[in-house]
Amino acid sequence: MTVTQPAKLPSRPGKGALRFVKLVTLFKLQNPVHLLLIFVAIFACTALPLLTTAPNRLLSGQGILLYQLNTRFWLLAIPALPLLLAPWLPPTRASHTIVIIAAACLSIGLLAFAGHEARLRTGEIDSLVRVSFGGAFWLLLLTAWLQLAEALHGLALSLPMRVVVILAALIPVAALIISGRLDSLSLLKEYQNHREAFDLALLRHLQLVAFSVLPAVLIGAVLGMLSFRSRQARKLLFPLLNTIQTIPSIALFGLLIAPLALLGSLLPQSGIGGIGQAPALLALTLYSLLPMTRGTLAGLEQVPPAVRDAASGIGMSPRQIFFRVELPLALPIFLASIRVTAVQAIGLAVVAALIGAGGFGVLMFQGMSSSALDLVLLGVIPVILLAIGVDTLFKVAISIFRGQSHD
Repeated sequence: MTVTQPAKLPSRPGKGALRFVKLVTLFKLQNPVHLLLIFVAIFACTALPLLTTAPNRLLSGQGILLYQLNTRFWLLAIPALPLLLAPWLPPTRASHTIVIIAAACLSIGLLAFAGHEARLRTGEIDSLVRVSFGGAFWLLLLTAWLQLAEALHGLALSLPMRVVVILAALIPVAALIISGRLDSLSLLKEYQNHREAFDLALLRHLQLVAFSVLPAVLIGAVLGMLSFRSRQARKLLFPLLNTIQTIPSIALFGLLIAPLALLGSLLPQSGIGGIGQAPALLALTLYSLLPMTRGTLAGLEQVPPAVRDAASGIGMSPRQIFFRVELPLALPIFLASIRVTAVQAIGLAVVAALIGAGGFGVLMFQGMSSSALDLVLLGVIPVILLAIGVDTLFKVAISIFRGQSHD
């Protein structure tokens, strides 16, 4: 008589196997974007100088690697560690918050160490020795803020809340600059030496942007409405506006010099001339017409015809339909077109310095002519910050408006 053995049940994994599985799951790659940014940061730390030092502002500098700093650079490893682990951290609110704090602390630490190193190497305030940011500094700062932006995206916050978080991260940076801890850096020395020119450049740049965008908004809105009402007008307007947009900015400034100079000679009391703000404002306005006209047309076209029919059915006049129905529904796209126009004008206003219109282009071209890189940065960085600030303000306004309209 044969006795059949009962079938063996599969054995449960031991505690060691379960721990191993949990460890593998924990260190599973969660975000390849963070991993790519880490590779860029490691390359920057090992191959590029964090700072450069030169005897004066005109001579080329000697690179200073991260490990060659006289300060306790190893302290940067404290905020850098969470960023190094970010690709494998689980996508939770806690991990995203840790990455945001670490990225902000790393950027602040980089600035603080750079300012301290500059004080050690330059000595007195009036020293000719210049300490500038190197390639590793810019790449590390860029990767830190890109990791911060990626973590903010993971938190899925509203746009106004994301802006609040970014502003909170920038407060310590502003405190470092105001406290004077960065005054020994070459960029801040250039600002001290050209403070009056910087203030004038800021004023002129804002004037160029404001007085070119405002008429472009009014004219573009009218042309957009005309294009919406008449297909024939659309066929005539957009080829002309597209042609203006394809002309290089320097060429357009040059084309306007002769006719405006002639107009100024005919009207000597008007203050119009071939160079200066008049041709710059006219050129920037012409460049801004295409995005404004196209945005106005797109906003009016996306209004559902049924809404217009319903408004007409309850007895609204065409004027009431436009102001009470079409304009509110088209306003988000209209604001988006103003955003594109303003950011474009901020960038193009730099070139206006070539015809004597002023702006930050004056500092940039002056630095290029004298081979002073930090003076170039003194003109470039405010333009970038202005463009980002204006773009963010309009995005926040559009998001708030859309949220109110949905409510």
